[in-house]
Amino acid sequence: MGQSLSLKRLSKGAALVEYALLVALIAVVCVTAMQTIGDKANHKLEDVAKKLSTDK
Repeated sequence: MGQSLSLKRLSKGAALVEYALLVALIAVVCVTAMQTIGDKANHKLEDVAKKLSTDK
């Protein structure tokens, strides 16, 4: 009986670690995507600003 409880705790701990790793991976992907999108948007806005300033 004691061994059964210990295996349940171990399995809960392993699941918790797996979820934590999954959340960390998702966070890294989101940050990377936001940086990429932000850089591209920044370049587009700079191009628009240059075109507007040269049209005057």
